[in-house]
Amino acid sequence: MDSFDPNHGSVENAANDLTPTAQAKKSRPSRDEALSAVRTLLAWAGDDPTREGLIDTPKRVVDAYDEWFQGYAADPKKELSRTFEDVQGYNDMVMLRDIDVESHCEHHMAPFLGKAYVAYVPTDKVVGISKIARVVEIFSKRLQTQETLTKQITEALQESLNPQGIAILIDAEHQCMTTRGVHHKHVSTITTSFTGVFETNLALQERFIRLSQSR
Repeated sequence: MDSFDPNHGSVENAANDLTPTAQAKKSRPSRDEALSAVRTLLAWAGDDPTREGLIDTPKRVVDAYDEWFQGYAADPKKELSRTFEDVQGYNDMVMLRDIDVESHCEHHMAPFLGKAYVAYVPTDKVVGISKIARVVEIFSKRLQTQETLTKQITEALQESLNPQGIAILIDAEHQCMTTRGVHHKHVSTITTSFTGVFETNLALQERFIRLSQSR
């Protein structure tokens, strides 16, 4: 990862919804409608949806969408609901590195892939480390912008843990930029979010960044 200004790119505003709206769930098309939509796109691309090699493609695409966008059916609040208060005076950051980010941009529905680095300094409770990775996964498995994704993770941790501070860094490559448009490969986007002690204590913030970059 290249070096960068830790204050550059910090996200100040993003969508605050942690779960899809009831209206979105209610209006979800049927599986048959989704299959028909894929056949339409195949024909629009210039191919024949009825040819042998494409007969099962709509089913495969819809199954893939079920996996890629499973975050809409999951609740990050539930994942973070079980916490542990016996921290025995621990007062330093808890950090997870290299959490896989597999998401799709909401503008072109193209994948963006990278890593998330998440840390928090607990107050009186902690959460299982696997739950933090799961929260990253839930928000990633939705149509996203990287800026919104960064802020949503921050807000979910803040609401459930009320820690002394949170630090998030996401480093990802966007295929809407590498495979179309400007076609610039190997360009990564970095977004950060710092709250509490990570925002006021620059030494702690720099230690988080250093640990994010070291391997």
